[in-house]
Amino acid sequence: QVRLVESGGGLVQPGESLRLSCAASGSTFSINAMGWSRQAPGKQRESVATITSGGTTTYRESVKGRFTISRDNAKNTVYLQMNSLKPEDTAVYWCNVRGTYIGGSFDSWGQGTQVTVSS
Repeated sequence: QVRLVESGGGLVQPGESLRLSCAASGSTFSINAMGWSRQAPGKQRESVATITSGGTTTYRESVKGRFTISRDNAKNTVYLQMNSLKPEDTAVYWCNVRGTYIGGSFDSWGQGTQVTVSS
């Protein structure tokens, strides 16, 4: 079983930055894709950013130019650098990692971390 542990959330003022981290651990596995999603109160969960095993990235239009997704293969970790944060970015953020291990595939989610942007 592959477990994901998120960190880096918190309370910041508009215009400030946060970096979210998500580390995958468990038995031997290979990661195919990673991503971040978020859900604001009363709203549906939405994809924020993704990165494939080949390094291709995608971003939600509202975060382009402000957020950057990256990965550290040696550490099995995905990051989300969030700059110029806005109140509209306030949400619970989840990381998601897809991959394979001996005997099958997996689709794991982190526990969620709160990001609050407020003055």
